[in-house]
Amino acid sequence: MDSALDATFSALADPTRRAIVTRLAHGDATVLELAAPFQMSLPAISRHLKVLERAGLIARGRDAQRRPCQLKVEALAPITAWAEHTRRAWEERLDRLGEFLRALQARDPITKPAEEDPDDDPI
Repeated sequence: MDSALDATFSALADPTRRAIVTRLAHGDATVLELAAPFQMSLPAISRHLKVLERAGLIARGRDAQRRPCQLKVEALAPITAWAEHTRRAWEERLDRLGEFLRALQARDPITKPAEEDPDDDPI
């Protein structure tokens, strides 16, 4: 799974490839349609598509004379699972840090936040 994640993150590290994936999320498109918003040659776009294809993020089909590309949404599942696992781990760590800081403040009056005295007017 690590090599699949590495390939996916590597493929998505490039902004052009991320833009292509975003476009394909809206529906299938040909190489010409995918190339339209970019100031680069068709061979350059094809190289980007090959990287996405090797990472398993897209598939190229054949529809008569057209060769549409389509997003393989299931290929994004490992990234989603990894991100969710990482998010939960950080939330748990931050919760434990918050608990530790509250316990520390309860034991040490110096680190307790100062309570404001309503009679002390700073003005």
